[in-house]
Amino acid sequence: MAGRFAGKVVIVSGGSRGIGRGIAAAFAQAGAEIVLAAATARNLEAAAAEITGQAGGAPLTVAADLRTEAGCRAVFDAVAARHGRCDILVNSAGATKAGDFLALPDGDWQDGFDLKFFACVRLCRLFWPWLAQARGHVVNIIGGAARTPDPGFLIGGSVNSAMANFTKGLSGLGRRAGVNVNAIYPGMTETERVEQLFEQRARAAGKTPAQIRDELVAREGLQRLGRPEDVAALALFLCGEEARHIQGTAIAVDGGATAGLY
Repeated sequence: MAGRFAGKVVIVSGGSRGIGRGIAAAFAQAGAEIVLAAATARNLEAAAAEITGQAGGAPLTVAADLRTEAGCRAVFDAVAARHGRCDILVNSAGATKAGDFLALPDGDWQDGFDLKFFACVRLCRLFWPWLAQARGHVVNIIGGAARTPDPGFLIGGSVNSAMANFTKGLSGLGRRAGVNVNAIYPGMTETERVEQLFEQRARAAGKTPAQIRDELVAREGLQRLGRPEDVAALALFLCGEEARHIQGTAIAVDGGATAGLY
């Protein structure tokens, strides 16, 4: 794997923590030049230091509010100044809230769409000409709630469904432009984000986060929760030449938790 992505510029939104951070680290270890985009400079600095220690090359970090068009433009401008190209775009930003439907205000819904859906749309639009020039790849990190509605996670399910539709539609443009566009649906993965979801669900249900976690693992028959490196391994595969004929698909990395055929 070492050097497999040497010379490639990989942009990871939401790359300062969790799954995005794990994907960025895996690409860095495979030789890519990494761009991390997220809201909090402190988290970006910590992620960059960790990746530098593992792979040797220091990522470019961009602290920007990806909920806004100006924030997405700031990412593009920083990449233009440093690299002038984009080979791989991984859209992993987004932290939609769980909880009681009646208690979730409009602002939580708007925030979910702004950060996960609209950031993905804007970054794809901004970087598309470079991706087409490079015959590159887009990987959107979505989530199983796109396929399996959950009354305790209505914002996430709605946002993920919109993002899934967008990904499939964009892959049609990708076929003509030579850009591979695919999605990964992680299941519950060991990240700070999942701990927050457990807390939100616990408050809505009058339980403890530990109870919510145990119930989830028991209900879905899982041996363990996922890990960021599980998702990262698939992201690297989808962006390799051996996966060039995989276009417009969505693959679950959830330990088999998703029920039904798809």
